[in-house]
Amino acid sequence: MSTFVLIHGAGDVGWYWHLVEAELRARGHDVVAPDLPCDDDSAGLNEYADAVIEAVGDREDLVVVGQSFGGFTAPLVAARLPVDVLVLVAAMIPAPGESPVEWWENTGFQDAKREQARSDGESTGGTGDPYADFYHDVPRELAQEAMRRERPQAEARMDEPWPLDAWPDVPTRFVLCDQDRSFPPDFFRRLAAERLNITPDEITAGHCVALSRPKELAEILEGYAAARRAGG
Repeated sequence: MSTFVLIHGAGDVGWYWHLVEAELRARGHDVVAPDLPCDDDSAGLNEYADAVIEAVGDREDLVVVGQSFGGFTAPLVAARLPVDVLVLVAAMIPAPGESPVEWWENTGFQDAKREQARSDGESTGGTGDPYADFYHDVPRELAQEAMRRERPQAEARMDEPWPLDAWPDVPTRFVLCDQDRSFPPDFFRRLAAERLNITPDEITAGHCVALSRPKELAEILEGYAAARRAGG
């Protein structure tokens, strides 16, 4: 049995993971999916990590999973706790000292968005319609509930440098959503190779994969845990 520590993205809540949590618990695993203090201007990235670590308590056999902006928090947790594997799901990959605002520029994200739009012959994300940009493959009622639960994301965090000097020495995996309209798939294929020297595993889903493909995502996460227990 593993303990899956599920970290949500910007302006979100732990509820985002509830379908994946149910799948993992049905397989006999423990799950922690806390709400981060993302709407608190006084809480920094280390406080985000504190909230996760407090929720974990004395649990062991940890698989830490970060979604989207959760990529800035998940490695901080992995650097402070004994973690079997760190998983990024359609997540930002920060560099030492890099703020979220700097990340957009340093990674070439906007160029990647424009290239994806040219390739598709249409706008790829950024339409301002959350049903088109984020929830295009999520059932409408579930998408509406997700948006109802959203919280403001404190803007102060966007200028805060990522505090680690290096990526934590923990086996790391990346799950890429090949229908992601928020982060072009080719962009993450490149960034995962450049910053982590890994090839992502891919799932047919949009950005909010925990809501659109919870069973499939749970199977991938459980596979990572099993591989680590087997020494892989």
